[in-house]
Amino acid sequence: MTLRRLFTLLLVALQLSACGQGASEQKPLSRPKGGAPAYGDALITGSIGEPNTLIPLLASDTSSHEVAGLVYNGLVRYDKNLKLEGDLARSWEVSRDGLTITFHLRPGVKWHDGKDFTSNDVLYTYRVTVDPKTPTAYSEDFKQVKKAEALDRYTFRVTYEKPFAPALASWGIAILPAHLLEGKDITKSPLARSPIGTGPYIFKEWVPGQKLSLEANPAYWEGRPYLDRFVYRIIPDNSTMYMELKAGGIDTMGLSPVQYQRQTNTPEFLARFNKYRYPASAYTYLGYNLRLPLFKDRRVRQAISHAINKEEIIQGVLLGMGQIAHGPYKPGTWAYKPQVADPEYDPAKAQQLLKEAGFVMGSDGILVKDGKPFSFTIMTNQGNDQRMKCAQIIQRRLKRVGIDVKIRVMEWASFLTNFIDKGKFEAVLLGWTIGQDPDLYDVWHSSKTEPKELNFIGFKNAEVDRLLIEGRGTFDQEKRKRCYWGIQDILAQEQPYTFLYVPDALPAVASRFQGIEPAPAGIMHNLIKWYVPKAEQKN
Repeated sequence: MTLRRLFTLLLVALQLSACGQGASEQKPLSRPKGGAPAYGDALITGSIGEPNTLIPLLASDTSSHEVAGLVYNGLVRYDKNLKLEGDLARSWEVSRDGLTITFHLRPGVKWHDGKDFTSNDVLYTYRVTVDPKTPTAYSEDFKQVKKAEALDRYTFRVTYEKPFAPALASWGIAILPAHLLEGKDITKSPLARSPIGTGPYIFKEWVPGQKLSLEANPAYWEGRPYLDRFVYRIIPDNSTMYMELKAGGIDTMGLSPVQYQRQTNTPEFLARFNKYRYPASAYTYLGYNLRLPLFKDRRVRQAISHAINKEEIIQGVLLGMGQIAHGPYKPGTWAYKPQVADPEYDPAKAQQLLKEAGFVMGSDGILVKDGKPFSFTIMTNQGNDQRMKCAQIIQRRLKRVGIDVKIRVMEWASFLTNFIDKGKFEAVLLGWTIGQDPDLYDVWHSSKTEPKELNFIGFKNAEVDRLLIEGRGTFDQEKRKRCYWGIQDILAQEQPYTFLYVPDALPAVASRFQGIEPAPAGIMHNLIKWYVPKAEQKN
């Protein structure tokens, strides 16, 4: 997830920000150095993707939220143990019926331009989020609100029509500056390229295709971050990024399994970097455009899933550093159903289902139906070696059952804007990060299939819709669990995605950075406490 909870499942590039519950091996794999905390230096991180917009409400990609997460705050956030705590809200009360939340905001918080943060900013953020003219994927949580009120300068109250389980967590949404946006078209705001927030870092510059730079906020309410600058370098190729890491051009990146396991165990590397490993709150999937006739028959989707050897992908691509995904939840979390009828690797079953769906084998070894060969293109994003290797394994496996697969790799921003948002794809190999609340409404509800919304494959199922509404409409965790277990059963049967794997997050950080505290939330939760001892500072 990003640094604070927006109920979103963001398109993930499996970069440093990947966080995990149930962390394992979260200690650095080399000895940290000592030294007193000191101000100064810069953290330079590498990113495969370039942000699309720095207005979080309008963004649906990880890169945008990673940067914006350092610039903005929500009212609440998740702490290192994934428990909700106050952010811009210093405290709150929830009514006995659970329908009203009264937030008490922190006085004295300043926007980066020096203006006071007040309840009017929260009210504006709510109003622009539910405004039908705002092209956002995140409005649904806030449409559940019956009434929102700024009671005074530092008190904000929100009332719901009926129980809504993700209510409190939804206020992790980034609060926007009313004094700069109110009465204006948010889609045309200069804040998309030059944001002004309340967060620990202040935006400095964006050099397209190269980097984004942030500077420490000296007036941040939690205290000035130790690190003077945060630089986000855009490096679309993972191998090039790794060379930059070794050369000192960047300080941190998410390693690939090959890099982690085979290329970074030398004494020289371990003296310069600390490595971490923990299960990411993310999964990778093969998703089908369900609007296309080819994928409307669920037997076809089931057959593709049966033809793919997920364990082969875990071992061949992740080198064993991950686990098979059977649905949209992370194993070990309370909403995860341990046993679902997810199609197992069975090429014979795949061929049987394809025969039942009307396909016959052609003379060239490719299945044919109504004179058309069974052929489709998998699209994925540039620079992600794991996804490319995964696509190649899928390509080989599907060819064995008579399906011709082509692979197309796209630059990230163009992929989102010109293909995902417009529905111009056949199949995609992508990933989602997983929010801490198990509500899946924005990704799976049938109302969320419009351009720039998250159900871009066009999945529609009345029972899933009902269970999604029921699950978010009760505070009873056991009732919610039954809903989400039911959804997992349906997804396993329908196979709108072939759920592939949950990877391990594998960040490496230059060893001069101290104060890193591995926790269930990963390693980025306390970034403002990271520091470099004075004698070791170089930037």
